[in-house]
Amino acid sequence: MRVMGIDPGSNCTGYGIVEEINGDLKVVHWGSVKTKPRQSFPEKLKLIYDELIATSREFNPDEVAVEDIFYATNVKSALKLGQTRGVAILSAVNEGKSVAEYSPLEVKQSVVGYGHAEKEQVQDMVTAILKLKEKPEPLDASDALAVAICHIHAATANSRLKAAKGT
Repeated sequence: MRVMGIDPGSNCTGYGIVEEINGDLKVVHWGSVKTKPRQSFPEKLKLIYDELIATSREFNPDEVAVEDIFYATNVKSALKLGQTRGVAILSAVNEGKSVAEYSPLEVKQSVVGYGHAEKEQVQDMVTAILKLKEKPEPLDASDALAVAICHIHAATANSRLKAAKGT
């Protein structure tokens, strides 16, 4: 299974592709879409959409996992984040990918074992889990890789549960 994780943000959207092969997790690619402060918000959304589409086409993930909104400093920030998430989800659906959503708490719990871990702790665990020689930068990209890892863990657990039930 190849999963593209997305950590949406209007200034920086992180993405990461992780592949699970025979129980081993391997990083395929990671990066981020950084917008410019002088761009209008619609231009930022278009850039994010276009880059996510291009990345999906290049690396062809089987599924996409997007981080859900957990906290925003104010209503305006929450609305912008919601719109950015919408663009990320739309890019996946338009490419024919199924979409899963996970809260930051679920992602951190899955990767670090502690739902209130700091971004640097997530980055360190992603580096260890994927056996990387360097820490994935920026933090938005390591968060996106964590979202992909979380989805793979959840999918593996669900398939084991189904097998145990005989369905």
